[in-house]
Amino acid sequence: MNADEAVAHVMRQVTTKDLLAAITNVVDIASPTGAEGELASWIAARLAHTESHVQWIDGLQANAVAVLRGSGNGPSTLLYAPLDTFTTGDPRWDVAGAARQMRPDMLPRAQVHGDLVQGLGAGNPKGHAACVLIAFEALAASGIDLAGDVVAGFGGGGMPAFAIDGIGTPGRANTGHGVGAAFLAERGFTTDHAVIAKPGWNVSHEEVGLVWLDVLVPGEHTYVGSRHRMPYRNAVALSGIVANRLEDWFEEYAVRHEHGTMRPQGAVSSIDGGLAHLAASTPATVRLRADVRLTTRQTPAAVTREVRAFVTALGRELGTDLRVEQIAAVPASRTAPDAPVVRAAIAAWEAVAGVPHRPIRENSGATDANILRMRGIPTARVGMQKVPEGPSGESVDFTLGMNLVDVREAHRLVETLIRTVLLLNAG
Repeated sequence: MNADEAVAHVMRQVTTKDLLAAITNVVDIASPTGAEGELASWIAARLAHTESHVQWIDGLQANAVAVLRGSGNGPSTLLYAPLDTFTTGDPRWDVAGAARQMRPDMLPRAQVHGDLVQGLGAGNPKGHAACVLIAFEALAASGIDLAGDVVAGFGGGGMPAFAIDGIGTPGRANTGHGVGAAFLAERGFTTDHAVIAKPGWNVSHEEVGLVWLDVLVPGEHTYVGSRHRMPYRNAVALSGIVANRLEDWFEEYAVRHEHGTMRPQGAVSSIDGGLAHLAASTPATVRLRADVRLTTRQTPAAVTREVRAFVTALGRELGTDLRVEQIAAVPASRTAPDAPVVRAAIAAWEAVAGVPHRPIRENSGATDANILRMRGIPTARVGMQKVPEGPSGESVDFTLGMNLVDVREAHRLVETLIRTVLLLNAG
C-alpha cells in the first residue's frame, strides 16, 4: 500500500471514544512529580499485549515503556511524553502558590464538556501522553509492517521541579528536571529518532535550557522595637528592590540573547526569608529564586556569570553584598532542521494541517527534548495548541490552559505522530 493508504489503515484503529477514554483515564490517576508509579503501571498494563513494562526509578517514581518490534531493517523511533503534572492536585502545595483556592481543573478528576476534557494535566502533559498511547496502540493493532522498532515512552520527573516533602520517596532530591527521560535512554531505550509530544501545534527542532539561581539578599536581624535605636537594614524590603530590578533586566536579557526560534525569558519565582512565627524581627538573609532560560549559544555557567555580574553591580549601587548561587541547570539543545525526524515531523504536520509549516518563534519553554538530545537522540517536538476558551466560555489562564484539552486537537496530534513514524519507516 502507498503512504496515504498506510496512514488511513492505521487511523481506522483510532476512535474518538477510545481517545476520550484514554485522556480521562490518565487524568483520573494522580501523578505529581516523584510519584508517577501508579499511572506508569496502568499504562504498562494497558499495553501488555505488546512488550511493555514499568521501569521503576524508586518505590514511587517510574516510567512506562512499550516496544512494537519492526523487522530490524530500519531505524527505531521513540514516541515520548512525560507523566507528571505541573501542580500537585494537593491544596497543601497548590494554595496559595498556584491559586488562591483549589479549582475543579486543578484536581486529578476528569470532567467532560462536549469535546473538552478538564482536569489536572489534561492539556499538559496528560493529553499528550494519551495521544502517544493511542498512536502506539493504533500502530500495533493495524498489523502494519514496520522496518524499525517503535518505542512508546512515558516518563516520570519531566517537570522543572525539585522534590516536594511528602510527595515521592523520602530522601530523593532528584525527582524532576527530566530524570525519567534520562533513565529511559540510559537503561536500554536509546533510539535513532525521538518525537516528544508537548504543547504547541507546530514542529520545533530546538529549545531553550534553564538555569535556576538563588540571589541572597543580606540584612540586619533586629527587633521592631529597637528599629530606631540600632542599625536597621530590612532584607525583605531590600529584596523587593532587587526583585524588581531583576525583572526589568530579564526583559532586556531576553531580547539581547534571542537566537533562532528561541527568546530566553527569566523570572523571579519565589522569595524565602524571615521568621514567620516571630513577626517582631527582621531576617538576616532573604533568598530570591529565579529561573533564567538560555539558548544554544549560551551555557549555564556563562548565564550564571552574567547574572552574577549584574547582581554584583546592583549590590554596589545599593550598598550591600548580594550573592548569586546556581542550584540547577539544563542546557539548551538543538537537532539539525534537516535531520530525518524533523523533516518527517514537518511533512506529517503539513499533511494534517493542510498548510505549509512555519516555525513559531520567540519560544522559551523547556521540555525533556533537551534530555533526549543530550543522550544522543535526534528529537523533534510536536503537540496541540492550547484551548483558547474554557468550557463555560471563560478566558483561559496559564493553569486552565495546562488542565484543558480538546479531543479534536488530540485526534490531529495522533495522526501527526502516526504519519511521522510511517515516514521514518519509509526512509
